[in-house]
Amino acid sequence: REINEMDEERDGQINKAATEFPIEKINKVDLAILRLSIYELTVEKKEPPHVIVDEAVELAKEYGNDTSPAFVNGVLGNIIKT
Repeated sequence: REINEMDEERDGQINKAATEFPIEKINKVDLAILRLSIYELTVEKKEPPHVIVDEAVELAKEYGNDTSPAFVNGVLGNIIKT
């Protein structure tokens, strides 16, 4: 499969988990972290979900803005619940 198809699937998951934030409004760094994390959660499945979320939050702290860690944590938490 092409990467664009995979991004469309992941973006659909993000849209469902963060309904108040359209994809085009999400910070590009946050979006990249979410896409990578969703891939790790749904395709690779090499690590437990809590480890993937913790790593994503750490990336958001390092590279995102002040609200990035909470946003990334919330979106991934919603995705894991469904």
